[in-house]
Amino acid sequence: MSDLQSLRQTRMEATLRLAPVVAVVVVQRLAQAVPLARALVAGGIPAVEVTLRTPVAIDAIRAIAAEVEGAVVGAGTVLTPQSLQASAEAGARFAVSPGHSPRLLDAADDLPLPYLPGATTASEAMHLLERGYRWQKFFPAVPAGGIDFVRALAAPLPSVGFCTTGGITAQAARQWLALPNVIAVGGSWLTPNDLVAAENWPAIAALAREAAELRT
Repeated sequence: MSDLQSLRQTRMEATLRLAPVVAVVVVQRLAQAVPLARALVAGGIPAVEVTLRTPVAIDAIRAIAAEVEGAVVGAGTVLTPQSLQASAEAGARFAVSPGHSPRLLDAADDLPLPYLPGATTASEAMHLLERGYRWQKFFPAVPAGGIDFVRALAAPLPSVGFCTTGGITAQAARQWLALPNVIAVGGSWLTPNDLVAAENWPAIAALAREAAELRT
């Protein structure tokens, strides 16, 4: 593993250890990005993954990076080298993909930005480990095999740690976090559409507080 990749992995681990949950958010309106991130940080969830699923996502990352003290903003649903580069230029402090591709991995090698690529099988996890990725995203966590499957990967792949995302609920999160190879979970339940649409930031902060206490 190169020195740069080792540094990226150290930084990725530090981000994943900030709280038990990485908030996975979809920003539909740019004006909501900053107050939404502030609510999550106030509740104890500093890692905010803004998914690149809307036209305002990159601008939302830029705004959060510039205006929200305590936020560690990242880009999610990164599918191309171009979106990886754009995320880095916008101020993202990490990037996440649902899977991985040779072009994305090559592009990530050329950037200092910590990158969390996705894996769903033992073979994919092994391939990423060969590329120096000790920290990986397991997605979609529930449909791809659930808790039993991820637990079974721990023995043959003891040096791989996962952030599991996809179908995880607030009620099930604690069970996932109890697995020895799960460092954090990704949670979209922290920002339900109705609360975001109503701009009910205190309610979102309350959900974040509950999530921050999952490991206590």
